[in-house]
Amino acid sequence: MKHPVTEFLFILSWSLTSSLYFHQGEKEEKCIIEDIPGDTLVTGHYKIQSWDLATRDFLPSAPGLGMFVTVKGPDEQVLLHKLYGPESRFTFQSHSQGEHRICLMSNSTKIAVFAGNKLRVNLDVQVGEHATDESFEETKDMINEVKARMLHLLQQMQYISSQQDYQRSREEEFRQINEETNSSVLWWAMFQTVILLSVGAWQMKQMKNFLIAKKLV
Repeated sequence: MKHPVTEFLFILSWSLTSSLYFHQGEKEEKCIIEDIPGDTLVTGHYKIQSWDLATRDFLPSAPGLGMFVTVKGPDEQVLLHKLYGPESRFTFQSHSQGEHRICLMSNSTKIAVFAGNKLRVNLDVQVGEHATDESFEETKDMINEVKARMLHLLQQMQYISSQQDYQRSREEEFRQINEETNSSVLWWAMFQTVILLSVGAWQMKQMKNFLIAKKLV
């Protein structure tokens, strides 16, 4: 069985920001009506305070006490219905121009007879920018992502370029080593050839002298 709910309406003309506070019981639902242009982002921020008998003042509400926020458009279409904490921010997008009803009701589980605490609700409603601004923000995010990817690619290109420079230096060093090695091999072969020719000439001369001494020639 549902408990009776008291509804109280505030009618506000369209403005960039509407700030107000109102009192309601734990089991009451209170609403404000905002005339909002179509295709517009609306942001609301509220804070709950509970009446304290000891201090006879409104104090911050207990963490367990939250608010059901319900938003209906001009055609009674539900644009938002969600439970939030004792202080929170909510957003919704208007689809058509006209009076939008923003209703708040606590999530108190007390029986209506015992739910006698008075609540103060501080509410700020900001009628934001056109919906295209949301796509603009998405575009900005995409641009930032593309910039990040381009920076990553640039770093990769710099790394590849440094690796290519390193490989070229290694190839140049290897080429110089090969040239020095080939030059050393050539000079060593020429040296060996000279030695072999010298030894051969000396042996032939010695053989000729031997044959002359033995009178064989």
